[in-house]
Parts: sequence; C-alpha cells; structure tokens
Amino acid sequence: MVIASIFNGYGGGMLASIKANIPITKYYYSEIDKYANIVMDANFPDAIPIGDVTKVDASSFNHDVDILMGGSPCQGFSFAGKQLMDKLDQRLLKEKEKNNDS
Repeated sequence: MVIASIFNGYGGGMLASIKANIPITKYYYSEIDKYANIVMDANFPDAIPIGDVTKVDASSFNHDVDILMGGSPCQGFSFAGKQLMDKLDQRLLKEKEKNNDS
C-alpha cells in the first residue's frame, strides 16, 4: 500500500499501519515540525518527507495513493505548547463536536 500522511507528527499513522499489518510499499508524509521530522527519520528511514502540506502541489503528486491519513494539527491542544487554539483548531473541534452529535 502507498500511504500519504498529512500533519504526520511523530509517525503515529506509520506505527498504526505497521501494528495493523498493512503492507506499506511507500509512506509519504507532510510535517513541518523539525523535531517530528528528526524522529521520523530516525524511526522510519524509508518514509519519504514531502514538506509543508500547504506547499504540496497535489497535481504534481502523481503517485497512486491507497490511503490518505492525517492527524489534526495539535499545537492548540498540546500540553507541550501554550494550548493557544487558532482558527483551524477551533474549526476542527467544532466539526468533531458536530459529528459526535449525529
């Protein structure tokens, strides 16, 4: 399977795929956090970084992707940060609440 992960973080999607015995042929990931990228490189050296998700040209991404996954940007929720929610965090939280109600 070819997997693309956006807002990849420290590789939870990769780890979950491995634990679920999903046969991974290629794993592309988008992440801007320097330390998350260092961890990904150390733990999953075959994973392919594609940079900032806002700068990826989807039309030039001519790979057959079987699974597209992503974590939500977590800075607004993280105990490691200042927990300052931005507009994206607020929208994601509202969508989650809306989906929980249905």
